[in-house]
Amino acid sequence: MFKIFYEDIDVGQKEAFGAYEVTREEVIDFASKYDPQPFHLDEEFAKQSVFGALCASGWHTCAMMMRMMVDHMMDKGFAGLGSPGIDGIEWKKPVFPGDVLSMEGEVTAKRESASRPNLGLVKSTYLIKNQKGEVVMTLKSNVMVAKRG
Repeated sequence: MFKIFYEDIDVGQKEAFGAYEVTREEVIDFASKYDPQPFHLDEEFAKQSVFGALCASGWHTCAMMMRMMVDHMMDKGFAGLGSPGIDGIEWKKPVFPGDVLSMEGEVTAKRESASRPNLGLVKSTYLIKNQKGEVVMTLKSNVMVAKRG
């Protein structure tokens, strides 16, 4: 099942992946359930807001990023064992219906776990971009990764 383990990851390693199309229906559905602010729900209100148009919640952008990341990890056979948390999220630009999101990631650090000899911890920085190449969000993540054997 797993093909890529802690030992296979190098600091400085980069990768680009994903193509997630943002739809109006999904923006409104997510906002209705989790972030019901009017600029995520009402197109007329959103036109008068600082965003100028209906836009996705930042938390929705995180969810779309997570979907791209998990799909990528599963396709590669990455031995990820979950995350103890993130070091930061920044929402740089609004995400609008019709945008197509993708990701670029770079491994920034790694270390073996002091308490669990069967895994290591990997830190990465991800840039989430729209179809114009504009960074809409950054995320600094920590992931537990299984060691080989």
